[in-house]
Amino acid sequence: MFFVELLRKSLMTRSRIITLGMLGIVMGLGSGSVAPSMSATDLEIRLPLPHLQGSVSVEQAIAHRRSRREFTAEPITLQQFSQLLWAAQGITDPQGLRAAPSAGALYPLEVYAVVGKITPLEPGVYRYRSKQHALEQTGNGDKRAALAYAAVGQLWIQDAPVSLVFSGIYERTTAKYRERGRRYVHTEAGHAGENVFLQAEALRLGTVVVGAFDDEAVARILQLDEREQPLVIMPIGRPKGE
Repeated sequence: MFFVELLRKSLMTRSRIITLGMLGIVMGLGSGSVAPSMSATDLEIRLPLPHLQGSVSVEQAIAHRRSRREFTAEPITLQQFSQLLWAAQGITDPQGLRAAPSAGALYPLEVYAVVGKITPLEPGVYRYRSKQHALEQTGNGDKRAALAYAAVGQLWIQDAPVSLVFSGIYERTTAKYRERGRRYVHTEAGHAGENVFLQAEALRLGTVVVGAFDDEAVARILQLDEREQPLVIMPIGRPKGE
């Protein structure tokens, strides 16, 4: 329950809440979640709390993990989206440690979501705020087709309800580990990507790692800071035929 308490304290420090859906806090990860809400002060969209227990074992998720490139038009739920983001870079310890390991606990990765079909979110670009388990909307409109074009026409990016995009801020790691820190950033992106793979399998969803894309075009779509380098795109959706 330490994770629930950590998130609860974070929620309590915020004020002036505008409800986007039915607002409620249900204590206990296994029995409920927090409906999305937005703070009028910083336009922060809070996510449902992640579940810490599931019906699929780690061994089963590893055995079933495959790269999946064909998706149905079915949207994914906000709870599923929340779970995927938590698996990628969510807080798992009161001291701020995250789901994926990081050299020196420096956390150079940022996670963006190019959203097309996640109810009740509007299509757009969102940045994941790990500490708050929340979203910050950074762009409006459905950018999936533009992202697919930037990824040399890989149309499964356009078809998927959402794509997660990992970017790296190298200086967070190279400030301590110098040039070798760049390798550590890439290693961390692999850790986080595999977490998303396994979480997707556990949710009966599918994903694939996309590494072929125009860096500058992706950076423009996400409106990345000049320090950020896009590293990986992971389209996620309900696999066809399953």
